[in-house]
Amino acid sequence: MRKYKSNGELETVICNCCGKKLAVKDGTVREGVLRVDHTWDYFSEKDGEIHGFDLCEECYDQVLGTFCVAAEVEETREFL
Repeated sequence: MRKYKSNGELETVICNCCGKKLAVKDGTVREGVLRVDHTWDYFSEKDGEIHGFDLCEECYDQVLGTFCVAAEVEETREFL
């Protein structure tokens, strides 16, 4: 869950799974977080809905541990 200041700057990020408040400084998250924004479309029961949530790194690791098929992981050398 994200909260923004009136000027649009990121103020708060809270993990939707465990409720942990993540470190935010000067509008930038200062620890690992996964942001998911998904627009559901045809052939789903959520057609036309947009779902968004944040997971801290610990909750992300727990969710990944439940997968029957492992997530694809690639290494990168440049960070934007």
